[in-house]
Amino acid sequence: MTLQKPLKVRQNPSGFEHFGRETEVVACREGMGLGIGGGMAQRGTFAEAQRSDVLVLAMSPGRRHITKPVCDITTALRKERIQVSVLVLNSGAGTPPDAPSATRGMGPNFGITGREVQQLRTAKLLILHHGNIRSHVVYKVRTILRYVDLPAMVICQAPVDFEDFAKVGVKTRYVMPKEEDIMTEGTVAGIVSGIIRGQACPKAKLNEIFSVINPLLEEYSIR
Repeated sequence: MTLQKPLKVRQNPSGFEHFGRETEVVACREGMGLGIGGGMAQRGTFAEAQRSDVLVLAMSPGRRHITKPVCDITTALRKERIQVSVLVLNSGAGTPPDAPSATRGMGPNFGITGREVQQLRTAKLLILHHGNIRSHVVYKVRTILRYVDLPAMVICQAPVDFEDFAKVGVKTRYVMPKEEDIMTEGTVAGIVSGIIRGQACPKAKLNEIFSVINPLLEEYSIR
């Protein structure tokens, strides 16, 4: 007869004892999920982790705005014991009203509510997930960081760089707009492009995300 070793008991900062693997507590959702089995979180969902170190912001779900990559990314982050919250915007589709390409009565306008701003401010670092149209990405990020004074990492499908954000008044880690042109409180601190929405995030891209986020976690004393 062989005896199994007892499970290791770990103490977390909140004082709870965990046996074996780490336990993640995430409060979810705003409403019933969409799709087969309710797998896609509804707009307005704020899945809050026990400690909101990192908050991932997802676009509103729909035919074009698929939140699937966010699931892969948050799962990978939690495996690294990073506390991650998720916010699905109510009005995450379209473009902001002040963007040059904004729709005029022909489609949705991107926006952010006061409640969502307060939810974003609970985090120490933001990860902003956007799509594959460059102009949409930069103006959406500008709208979000206008009200939130936090470092942000942008993940998107469109190829963008720090200069693209600085040109529209977004503060970035490496390129800054002129003082009189600054339009944001927050700062873009990292970018990973080529994240295809609606598809599983490949291992190579997850590794790229970690190569960007790990130095930020250390710099801002997160974990």
